[in-house]
Amino acid sequence: MNVIETALQGVLITEPKAFGDARSFFMKTDQAQRYQDASTQGDFIQDNHSRSQLGVLRGLHKQEEKTHDKLVRCLRGDVFDAAADFSSSLRTLGKYVGLHLSDENDRQFWILPGYLHRFVTRSEIVDFEYKCTTYYDPSLEIGLALERPRSRH
Repeated sequence: MNVIETALQGVLITEPKAFGDARSFFMKTDQAQRYQDASTQGDFIQDNHSRSQLGVLRGLHKQEEKTHDKLVRCLRGDVFDAAADFSSSLRTLGKYVGLHLSDENDRQFWILPGYLHRFVTRSEIVDFEYKCTTYYDPSLEIGLALERPRSRH
């Protein structure tokens, strides 16, 4: 597996190796030792799966208090995914890291607690998986609301 560090501390891009043959492919998408070697926290206790249509924006959110690491990937389709810093050091405050995740590039995105997360779909159907190190609690979720510009007409 290739691990790529980003401009945000603790936000990693991972590229698992797929082994292919005439039948198709095999890939290890989660392996504890691999992430320990990459200096991540991760004992995953919950997997989440979302399905979205073309043009859906999900996120700019995070969970407060019972924060969690997330390992995300696109199982089907294509998304532009991003993690943004809106709460930590002045060095990276307001900065983000974004990348394309798809069923063709097999990339994964590791996001530590404290970063806002969002993705926008770029294909007709997207299946997206989140592996989390704590349970999801909607009462602890915070995010940025985005308003659509109003027409002047």
